[in-house]
Amino acid sequence: MNLHEFQAKEILARRGVPVPSGHVAWTAEEARQVAKELGGRRFAVKAQILAGGRGEAGGVKIAYSPDEVREIAGAMLGSKLVTAQTRAAGRSVRRVYVEQGVSVTREIYVGVTVDRNGGEIVLLGTGQGGGKVEEQVRVDPESLHRLAFDGVTPPGAEALRKFAGLLGLEGTHADEAARMLGALARAFVELEASLIEVNPLSVSEEGHLLALDVKMTVDDNALFRQPELQVLRDADEVDEQELEAQRHDLNFVRMDGNIGMVVNGAGLALATHDILCDCGGAPANFMDIRTSAMSLQIAKGIGLLLADPRVAVIFVNVHGGGMTSCDTVVEAISIAIRWSGRKVPIVVRLAGQNAGYAKKMLADRRIPHELAEGIVAGARRAVELAKRTR
Repeated sequence: MNLHEFQAKEILARRGVPVPSGHVAWTAEEARQVAKELGGRRFAVKAQILAGGRGEAGGVKIAYSPDEVREIAGAMLGSKLVTAQTRAAGRSVRRVYVEQGVSVTREIYVGVTVDRNGGEIVLLGTGQGGGKVEEQVRVDPESLHRLAFDGVTPPGAEALRKFAGLLGLEGTHADEAARMLGALARAFVELEASLIEVNPLSVSEEGHLLALDVKMTVDDNALFRQPELQVLRDADEVDEQELEAQRHDLNFVRMDGNIGMVVNGAGLALATHDILCDCGGAPANFMDIRTSAMSLQIAKGIGLLLADPRVAVIFVNVHGGGMTSCDTVVEAISIAIRWSGRKVPIVVRLAGQNAGYAKKMLADRRIPHELAEGIVAGARRAVELAKRTR
């Protein structure tokens, strides 16, 4: 679950991460009032959407008076912001964050995430932050420094101070950074996050470190232990199909194509996606049937595809294992078709546990389908059928 900037900053500020003073506003007049209460002569007005790249898309602007804050907020609120991380339709701006403007002398990037290859938590940092940090790290991978730690023992003060030195911070700045980095590491573990990024971490003209922008993602699977975070989910920013699928033990992401995918296993789903694209197709979704999902739950996910008018064909690619057998998925297809009443071409590739029995079920229940013996053959046929509907 992603958090808005204002939510992440409030959470981290309580844990010792320095942030500029600010407050969220839902109307232009409320934004002006926030600026008046903050005081000063410079303000940042930031659109609050769950996507990066806001600055380049006009979602972050500087104002020099409360009246100008109101004017900028009025133009942002209700608008659609299209960034590199949104679909072409963009995201609606329903609130803005108004904070005191900061004059900076330097920008740094720091983050905490999970290194899945190494099975450890890592603190990441580079001495040059800002919007081009990813490009910079691609060009110069050695500019990104790492400090690994486990979820029991956070990094010690000396290790953190040394890490701050690698980012080009010295003296009191290194001490200040060590305290802030320690707070980030503790927050990551305590909140059961999967990502916390501060970009940029700025050095202000007054010589203080401030987290100017924060991105935070927490693990959905841990939310039952984090009730204070669970209530922060922004239902307006969550795709309704994806939310419905999560309720039924399905990992589901809506995409822009017209080929619905029903797959068990994240790796197989990613491979299926790539093969469909290589064959000239465009997936309408990512679906990973969790091992705990039963036929009724899987039927709900298939029903989401049948209810989507963009979906012209469904490609079922299932390898039955110890938990999810092929016949369980076919049972779900049968249920979903009865619930929906809509029929689209279905290409089915089955292998593994109960594959033979599942193929017999497809015939016995008169489910309209085409069998494919391999993934590539099934993908090609799904693409061919999808193109016929254009």
